[in-house]
Amino acid sequence: MSTATATPVQMVNVQIDGVWMQFPKGTRVIEACKQAAKLVPHYCYHPKLSSPGNCRMCLIEMGTPKMTPDRKPVIGADGKPEIGWIPRPQISCAQDVSEGMGVRTNSPMVQECRKGVMEFLLINHPLDCPICDQAGECKLQEFSVEHGNANSRFLERKVKKPKSVELGPRVTLDAERCILCTRCIRFMQEVAHDDVLGIVDRGSFNSIACHPDRKLDHNYSLNTVDICPVGALTSTDFRFKMRVWFLKEAATIDTNCGTGSNITVGSREGKIYRITPRENDAVNGPWMPDSHRLNFKYVADERRIAAPIVRPQLSEFAPNWQQTINLAAERLKKNAGRVAILASARATNEELFLVSRLAKAVGAVVVDVLPRTREPDGMLIASDRNPNTTGAKLLGVATGKLADIAAGIRDGRITALIALGEDATKAGLTADDLAKLDAIVAMDILPNATTAAAHVVLPASAPFEKRGSMINLKGRLQRLNKAVPAPGDAHDDWEILRDLILAVSGSNGLHSIEDVFKAMSAEVQEFAGNTLSRIGDLGLDIAAQPQNTP
Repeated sequence: MSTATATPVQMVNVQIDGVWMQFPKGTRVIEACKQAAKLVPHYCYHPKLSSPGNCRMCLIEMGTPKMTPDRKPVIGADGKPEIGWIPRPQISCAQDVSEGMGVRTNSPMVQECRKGVMEFLLINHPLDCPICDQAGECKLQEFSVEHGNANSRFLERKVKKPKSVELGPRVTLDAERCILCTRCIRFMQEVAHDDVLGIVDRGSFNSIACHPDRKLDHNYSLNTVDICPVGALTSTDFRFKMRVWFLKEAATIDTNCGTGSNITVGSREGKIYRITPRENDAVNGPWMPDSHRLNFKYVADERRIAAPIVRPQLSEFAPNWQQTINLAAERLKKNAGRVAILASARATNEELFLVSRLAKAVGAVVVDVLPRTREPDGMLIASDRNPNTTGAKLLGVATGKLADIAAGIRDGRITALIALGEDATKAGLTADDLAKLDAIVAMDILPNATTAAAHVVLPASAPFEKRGSMINLKGRLQRLNKAVPAPGDAHDDWEILRDLILAVSGSNGLHSIEDVFKAMSAEVQEFAGNTLSRIGDLGLDIAAQPQNTP
């Protein structure tokens, strides 16, 4: 039996701005400069796409070792090869490093080239900065300040191009701002595999357009907005909604499927304005689907449950949280040993851990989660539309006994139901089944058939309104972070579960989400040695059974 060994990576010596460094063979020169903390400005280059060398902004001075007549490097007094510099600038985005290569990123020739490139790029560029959505995160603005000229020598009329062009249902083009970097074209060809974009017309009249009888309607089309270095491609949903410097950004994860794409949530004054992908090569790279990034408006739905509800109402005054918890606990204790719990694989690990404790406290007969399975898209949308099925299985909450809940209610073995973020009618229960129950305790964010029939309704928090952790389909433990506050008197889900356990059994000792994770890591081996802080923004692999993302 042979043991596979990793092939050692060949390293090459490269001089960058007078300093010799080592890089793996095959590294792009622009990436080597980045690793050496020498930022080379660029527009068309993207590390996940091919390198066409369109923009010429990444020009550098490059050289190779001087050679003796017998083709050996000439060694200088410092023991390093002497560099023979090429008299014309070279693009750094399409060239790999080689042994003895020399690079100058800030020489007078390089500075002059960058000024010239910036001048050409800005000749026909409109003065739209005050109204442009890209303002505040525009590379054209940044590099113009750093590498451009303060004054323009252009006296002719600027070329006018189409503005506010709907390329598709989610992307709007302003052709005058486009610098023809072709990032969007290459993304659609190489990543989305939908060759829908191209360049039309000639010379100064070049512009981006869709092919005849086609629209940019792919479910990953908004990634072209993310990678557009200027304000040419804009999100129709976010367009003119908010200045980016007003946005408060939170690094969290997507909860629309089991992939667990890393995202950044942009909000202001408690309102979410946009979601963008956050790069994590172990999960989603720098991409995410449109359907997931736009699925946040339910958080601000006017129907949100923002206060506890008790039926029948005991008085003309709405009950407070403690009264509601006590009433729920009384009903559950009355039906102890005949309780079913419908949990959710959309819940965090901490919440599912407390669900398992609540199940023991009330003597639950059945505990299970509601599965959600659809066709995967072959990219980042998994067939499992629950974000934490792996965690639910690991914590013993996903048992595969969902059908037993309806059967138990119908034969009288189950007289109480706890619905945690799920509508029981989607688990096979009918309105008649719910009417038979002596106690229904529902915890949710929006009204549904179960909350309408519940005796106690506890307002919970949406995924953007709480902290915690989840495990994606590949067994990667990731952290969910709070982006906006919950509305009204809604509480964190883990706090509601803790208070229910306390009211039913009297146990206590969990004062923060970190305490819950600590207790969970003490009981579940896969979490041992970790904390919420240690997970970090990119997550970490744990010893859970990995599953391939479709």
